[in-house]
This record gives sequence, C-alpha cells and structure tokens, in this order.
Amino acid sequence: MSRFVQFDEYGSPENLKVVNVQPPWPGPGEVRVRVMAIGLNAVDYKVLAGGPAANAFGLTLPSGIGYDFSGFVDEVGAGVTQYTPGDAVFGSKPFEAAADFVIVPVDGQLVPKPAALTFEVAGALAVVGRTAMMSVASLDLDESDTVLVSAAAGGVGILVCQLAIRAGATVVGTASIANHDFLSELGVIAVEYGDGLVERIREALPDGQPLTAALDNHGPETIDAALELGVPIERINTIAAYGPAARGASRAGGREATNEHLAEVAELIAQGELTLPIDSIFPIERAAEAYRKLAAGHVRGKIILVTD
Repeated sequence: MSRFVQFDEYGSPENLKVVNVQPPWPGPGEVRVRVMAIGLNAVDYKVLAGGPAANAFGLTLPSGIGYDFSGFVDEVGAGVTQYTPGDAVFGSKPFEAAADFVIVPVDGQLVPKPAALTFEVAGALAVVGRTAMMSVASLDLDESDTVLVSAAAGGVGILVCQLAIRAGATVVGTASIANHDFLSELGVIAVEYGDGLVERIREALPDGQPLTAALDNHGPETIDAALELGVPIERINTIAAYGPAARGASRAGGREATNEHLAEVAELIAQGELTLPIDSIFPIERAAEAYRKLAAGHVRGKIILVTD
C-alpha cells in the first residue's frame, strides 16, 4: 500500500487526510515516480476551499492535493526511453502530488533533477519556477527599469526579484518587516506593505528615479500603487488579480512556460545563481498542519512535505 493525501469535502485543511491506496502503475508513455518531496502552493488550499477555484479546475470529490513533487523514477511504461529507473526527476502532477507515488506522462511536466539541487528545493520548484520565469519575461526588463515586486518573500516573489535583478533592473519589493533583511541580502529594496504603501515606495526609490514596471504577486493593491506612481498598465503583470481587479494588467504566468524554462531556473539554483529558501518541512502525515501554516501567510519561500 502507499499513502495519498485527499479530501472528501471542500473546506479547511482539517478536511485533509492520509489514506492508504494501491500503488499506481504506469501505462504506455508514462513513468511512476517514487516521491521524496512535495511543494505546497497557494492554489492547493484555494481549491480545497471550494467555490470558483475548484470549479475552474473541474475537480470531483474525493480529490487529491498538491502540484509539485520530486523523486526517483521507479517504474517505466511501455515505449518509454527518456527515463530509466533510478533517474532523479521533478515536476508537477495537479492534485495528485501529495503521495508516495505519482504517474506522469514523459511528455508532461517532468524534468531531470540537477545533481546539485536538493530534493526539497526541486520538489518546491515547478509552479513557482515556471511562474517567475514567465512573469519576468513578460516585461522584458533591463538596466533602465525600476520594478515593484509584491509578496517579494514568497515562493514566486523571491525568484521574481532575483530574475529581475539578473536582467539588470532595480527591484523594490513589498514584504513584512521580518523579511526585510533577507531581501536586502538579495539586493532588493524592501518596503512594508499596507496603508501608506505608495509613499513608502516613493521614499525608497533611489535618487528619485521613477518606477517603470510592476510584477504583482499579491493583488490589486500593488497594481493601484504602481498606477499611482506612474507605471503604464502595459508595464504591469499580475498573477494574483483577476477580472476587473486586474485593471487591465497582463497575466503572463506559469501556463506559458515550457519544461525548458523550468530546467533553466533549476540549473540557476543548482549553480548558486538563484536561491529558493525552504521555510519549513513537514512529514506527509502532517499535511493538514502544513497547509494551515501556508494559509496563515508570512511564509519565506516554500513549505515542503516529505515522504521519508
């Protein structure tokens, strides 16, 4: 038997339970991955809550949870030549990743894990890595840009800040005060979010230079602040605001990314060019506790479940 985290009804993380199931087996063109680590994402608990998010994904109950995983290939289906048992890999399997085993098509979201990348970081990377790469690419940043990044200490935000800096931009990032020193070490000008945000950003801008772009990972507050500070709407990308709340900002994100984009960001982390901190690690049996912590916010980087 193998473990699988599921929920039978929508609601809070308390509805998550670990059940024993028969291990799945790969079909033609698929591999089975023995999961080592699972990265938690905000979309997980939004879908768990039910409503529009769950409807958007067309879930039926009972449902598994989790997107991101890392582990070893331990079985291959007929016709598979890209992978062999023992290969270390990482990727995504929507609403099935929190488990001992996942079945993934070889032409799906599966990437070889760089040897220098830990399973914990690899297991946290697929959603945030894809999203950060495409979010930053959407604005074609360079050294002439000063960009506002919201939720700068979150999983996406941390990578967005570093990728924007690599592109040459000056980065102003919003975060809680507890994360300001960490962001400063990455080269980010950190400001506290909340009331008075526009004035704090204006005061933080070096030598009075204007804000030229914004990458929103939080919601309409960031977009409104950027617009008030003179950023044209075509230079704002959001992954957190929808419909009228997006004010017409673009919505480039992880769906536009390829496995090649994911492999690129993984290699940058493996080489020490980027960092993705792990906030905390929970055994899979404590999935509900881990999701409670994620939903509470103020997480630096990523929360991970492990199977061993």
